[in-house]
Amino acid sequence: MVTIDDIQNNIARELSDLNSIIDETLKSSSRLMQQVVRNFLQVKGKQIRPILVILSGKFFGKCTDRVLYAGAAIELLHNASLIHDDVIDESRERRGHPTINRVWDNHIAVLVGDFFVSGALHCAEYTQDFRIITSMARLGRALSLGEIEQIDNARSRSVDEATYLNIIRKKTASLFRSCVEVGGYAADAPAIDLKNLMDYAEILGLCFQIKDDIFDYFDNKEVGKPTGNDLREGKMTLPLIYALSKTDAPQHEEMLALSRKDVLSPEDIAALIEYAKEQGGIEYAYATMERLKAEADEIIAKYPLCESIDSFRLIFDYIISRKK
Repeated sequence: MVTIDDIQNNIARELSDLNSIIDETLKSSSRLMQQVVRNFLQVKGKQIRPILVILSGKFFGKCTDRVLYAGAAIELLHNASLIHDDVIDESRERRGHPTINRVWDNHIAVLVGDFFVSGALHCAEYTQDFRIITSMARLGRALSLGEIEQIDNARSRSVDEATYLNIIRKKTASLFRSCVEVGGYAADAPAIDLKNLMDYAEILGLCFQIKDDIFDYFDNKEVGKPTGNDLREGKMTLPLIYALSKTDAPQHEEMLALSRKDVLSPEDIAALIEYAKEQGGIEYAYATMERLKAEADEIIAKYPLCESIDSFRLIFDYIISRKK
């Protein structure tokens, strides 16, 4: 099975240099800010986004300082969005550790998130490439709209597959697409080749979110969120959307009405999760990822085999097979 360590080891030096840029960018004279930032950075995520930036730069030439600063900008903006999301969702844990808003408070967390945004802009400015700054601006807009549309749909408790895919395209896949875009710009990539790789990364991002949503239907402490958390927040995801689309299934009307309740009890959530499983929602989500992966394979098959292509394919395999 492919692990994230396999992928990280191939670009260990570049990833280390990128993290050094992030550390340096986040230094400040504020004792409190330094304490909060230090605690946050102690627990790094999988860093798939900066990995994609580095791979994009290497695919189109080599991993220069411009590529590394572009990757740092993406990672800082991504982390800012996570910090702000924890405030919005009133999350108590992230990656198995207390969130900033839990340890300090929402006020501190919002300010730290803003500090990360300013760091992202600083790193983007270092590249001296207006296209990278524009990409970051578009990304920030897409992330915000994706979240607000998800909240809007959660309130109505009504969403179909096309709407779901549109939401995760904005709130997740746009970030993956931007990773490849800024890496390509930093490496002066040819326009048509860059667009193809961006399309590939967008599909990768869709699969990442679908797999993340599948976790919500199972009890898995490694994932770091309780079972049914999405439903608890009013978010309809692909397995249940598919199950509820089967109008001739037993209990369809009952489950549809249940899914539209303003407040779901633990028993309601358990019933909806079980219904999604019984009606093949999990299998459908996996089949959707395999279909999307086939589309992505067609895109990347246009290019000769190389280390970067192998790594992109490894990431896709990892995304679908990961356990957390």
